Amino acid sequence: MTEQGPRPQIHCAIADGIAVLTIANRSRMNALTAAMWQQLPEHIHQADQNPEVRVVLVRGDGERAFSAGADISEFELNRQGKAATAYNDLNHRAFDAILTCAKPTIAMVQGFCLGGGLAIAACCDLRIAGACARFAIPAAKLGIGYDPRWLRSLLRLASPASVKEILFTGRRFDVEEAHAMGLVNRIVPSAELEGSARALAAEISANAPLTIRAAKASIDQLSQPAETADIGALDNLVAACFSSDDYVEGRRAFLEKRTPRFRGQ
Repeated sequence: MTEQGPRPQIHCAIADGIAVLTIANRSRMNALTAAMWQQLPEHIHQADQNPEVRVVLVRGDGERAFSAGADISEFELNRQGKAATAYNDLNHRAFDAILTCAKPTIAMVQGFCLGGGLAIAACCDLRIAGACARFAIPAAKLGIGYDPRWLRSLLRLASPASVKEILFTGRRFDVEEAHAMGLVNRIVPSAELEGSARALAAEISANAPLTIRAAKASIDQLSQPAETADIGALDNLVAACFSSDDYVEGRRAFLEKRTPRFRGQ
């Protein structure tokens, strides 16, 4: 009888204001099964609604891969006919959950970041990568039509010409190339990746949540075509910062030369 490995799933652990979502399917380079695609938005929504969570950190299990994307072994079942539409809907919901999360999201990219894994990382606010990270979307090598909705996040980071090179060639880009394209915010030695990612999350977590929420909403909306931005709603988020207890605490801590204790209120 063949011994079964751990069930592929998305793990979530919350500590010190940081929700760590781990894409866990090591035997397949953390490829996402349909069940995992369904779990991802559930965990994102729960973290977004949890008042104890300040930052969401997404990572792969182990050091070999962030994620190899969708589990190709399921394509015969899930990527044909009506099943393909349902499967794409799972992808849409996962990407939308990350994009619409009101709290800062960070992708900690180790090893391979391919296909849907790269799409997940691109949906996050920030990406910190180890020196051995590799990036690719091999759709053209598999004959897969790449959904146009999934290109928006890439085009927010990289030029149209760079995104065309990624899709046209299907080749793997090293972390320096990905950084030059704008896909990566910061490169660190692989051995320091987890510590650096957690330090970044902790630095953000220590700041005023309402200020960060307003800044994130403003940047996300203003980076879209001007006519789509709801300036009134953004003004309300900024106004809420100035009427908050955290604003009082921030001023007092500055005057008293101490570290502020923000509560998101």
